[in-house]
Parts: sequence; C-alpha cells; structure tokens
Amino acid sequence: MVGEVKAVADMHERKAEMARHSDCFIALPGGYGTLEELLEVITWAQLGIHDKPVGLLNVDGCYNSLLTFIDKAVDDGCIKPSQRHIFVSAPNPKELVQKLEVGF
Repeated sequence: MVGEVKAVADMHERKAEMARHSDCFIALPGGYGTLEELLEVITWAQLGIHDKPVGLLNVDGCYNSLLTFIDKAVDDGCIKPSQRHIFVSAPNPKELVQKLEVGF
C-alpha cells in the first residue's frame, strides 16, 4: 500500500484510515499537527483502541523538552508509570526501529 493515494473527507477520516492500515506509528520532528497526532495515538493506546507500537524520532533532541514534560507528568502522578512506556524514542531511525521491534 506504499504510495497509494486515497481521498478522504476530513482529518478525522484521514487519521482513521491511517490507523486502520498502519502497523505502527512513528512521529518525526514536526509542529502542532504532528504533536496532536502523536498524542492522539498514545491516548488511543492508553484507552486500548490499538496495541500498535508508537515511536518518536528525536532528531537532534527536537523532542527533549516534550520527553522531560512527560517524565515530569509521570513523577507528578498525572501519567501512570506503566503508561510512560506506551511509546519509545530514539535519536536515529535505526535505533528507533530496533526499539519498536523489541518492545512489541
């Protein structure tokens, strides 16, 4: 299915189609939309909507502040420690794929 183009009505349908056809989710460095999609698939995993691996490609420390925030949320009791491991992160694609394969 790589390279297939499918027209959809809106973002909700787009995300549903991506989730239905994906084997895992990987977020690359990006902006608000990337963060929103990343947090949504993490939440879906938390709620049991999917059990697919989720990875964060932390190129040049792009997501260091986000990772620090999440770790603080765990320390503060806002996120359960077991749920911290819903996703993995790595600084390069090779390491990220290895972590995704080991974790699942």
